[in-house]
Amino acid sequence: MPVRGIRGATTATANTAESITEATEELLRELVRLNDLDTAEICFAYLTTTHDLTAEFPAFAARRIGWTDVPLLCGHDMDVQLPNPRGVQMCVRALLLYNTPLPQSAMRFAYLRGAQAIKADLEHLRGTLIQ
Repeated sequence: MPVRGIRGATTATANTAESITEATEELLRELVRLNDLDTAEICFAYLTTTHDLTAEFPAFAARRIGWTDVPLLCGHDMDVQLPNPRGVQMCVRALLLYNTPLPQSAMRFAYLRGAQAIKADLEHLRGTLIQ
């Protein structure tokens, strides 16, 4: 079965465990909803934060919503110097690898809260959700 990539990002309101966890849970739930995912078919989730989010691992949010069998890895994004039109502070990003017979073009992405700026230039593309 092919493996497809599903991307998304959101922003936290503060560098606190509660804010990071809340934002990550919202993002992951939205990616599941948009793509009607069976979490048993998620091969891997790579979750990153910008360097200003250090109070919690985003993977904690995935475990908290029941992703106990999904391999998870956390990391930090590149530290691109701001101002940069594609740079967003206090950002959590997700890349999910998912087993599905659907084509890559059927995958729906989510850019929530302040992360909308990351993909604002791609809003017209099918599969991209800007909320």
